Amino acid sequence: MSTRLSAQIEFLKRVDSLKSVDRANFLLNQSRAENAAEHSWQLALWALVMQPLADTSVNINRVIRMLLLHDLVEIIVGDHPIHLQTDWLAVERAEQAAASELFGLLPADQAETCLTLWQEFEADQTPDARFAKCLDRCQPMFQVLCAPSPSDDHRAIVKENLNGGRAAYLKSEFPNAYLAAQSLLDGKVPAETAFSTRLGFLAESDKLKSVYRASRLLSNERFENSAEHSWHIMLYAWILSEHAAPDVSIDRVLQMLLLHDIVEIDAGDNPIHGQVDHAVQEAEEQAAAKRLFGLLPGDQRAAFLSLWHEFEAADSPDARFAKAVDRFQAPVGNLATGGGSWVDYDVTYAQIEQRVGTPIKRGAPGLWEWLQPQLDAFFATSTAS
Repeated sequence: MSTRLSAQIEFLKRVDSLKSVDRANFLLNQSRAENAAEHSWQLALWALVMQPLADTSVNINRVIRMLLLHDLVEIIVGDHPIHLQTDWLAVERAEQAAASELFGLLPADQAETCLTLWQEFEADQTPDARFAKCLDRCQPMFQVLCAPSPSDDHRAIVKENLNGGRAAYLKSEFPNAYLAAQSLLDGKVPAETAFSTRLGFLAESDKLKSVYRASRLLSNERFENSAEHSWHIMLYAWILSEHAAPDVSIDRVLQMLLLHDIVEIDAGDNPIHGQVDHAVQEAEEQAAAKRLFGLLPGDQRAAFLSLWHEFEAADSPDARFAKAVDRFQAPVGNLATGGGSWVDYDVTYAQIEQRVGTPIKRGAPGLWEWLQPQLDAFFATSTAS
């Protein structure tokens, strides 16, 4: 196993902890607090959906990468709600140290790239960073305002934030978002704009945070949900991109993985090692894709649906690498948790080789070369015991 790949995998395992960092915001259904990993996924989705509203100088693919990284420091320093009295200079120093520690787990070239991008987001000076920050101000507010029954306390925080707080600058920087938020605060339906017509899809996407998978967090505290899974495999694809074929566009792969599990809002998760009627599953997912992407304006509806179909078909170089990464993450987690879902589903080595090995070998053979000897060792030990 190469030292470089070992470092990359250790980083990707370490950032799993972001799924256990709770924020002040709640899910739209008010069932629990949102965590920082699923927040990061939804912010990346906001970026892709709101791309037509960005200035022409904004590179949306850089914005998406910023948002995947932006809260990683909270693994070490925790979340700091904006409405609480806080020593923000102390937080800034702690976050800088946390960023150096976390990105320092990566090979030097990737550590520098990620740290520089994170610092650019924090500085909020470039067009990409400013748009990313706007979205980071918007999403928590609309998480409250689009909820069927938000708490009075949360609405009060939004009102204060919008009228004189950190989000007040949206009035000039992102006026359609500001006006939509004010309308919702006043109990009115926002005027139809390029912003408001996209809110329905983004609000519906919150439901992915309540779709649970067969895989557990590395802490073993609970099952992973599909929103945080989507965030995590986007990081996998980015950090392990050197294992893709030369003709693969990692930016397109990230967009595929951002969208790939949206259909589970309607169709649910179907564990790869479970007993599934694949014809029924495919029909349910096709119907889900049509309904969910149908909430978007026509041009995005067609583009997102096409990207989702490409991922499902797994015939293009981009989709093959995306599929490989999607199959690779769970075994890494299972190896780290004593077998995880393999134990739950009584999975054999032969099943893994067929269901996991085949797509990984098609899209990222180098990752299978790393995984296979570890699978051999795990199953040799588990069979002997």
